[in-house]
Amino acid sequence: MSRTIWTVLGVIAAVVIAWFLVDLVFSVLWFVVKLAIVAVVAVVVFLWLRSLVARRDGRRAVER
Repeated sequence: MSRTIWTVLGVIAAVVIAWFLVDLVFSVLWFVVKLAIVAVVAVVVFLWLRSLVARRDGRRAVER
């Protein structure tokens, strides 16, 4: 009987630990995905802003 109780407690502990580990792994993966999306959007915004500044500088050079 004692062996069965320890087996049940071991299974419960394993499930709880696995639950936290899976939650941690998915949190880290979601953070990495969000970081990649932010990096891509930042590059697009940077290129867009750079093109706006280049157009303004080009117009000023023509006006002079």
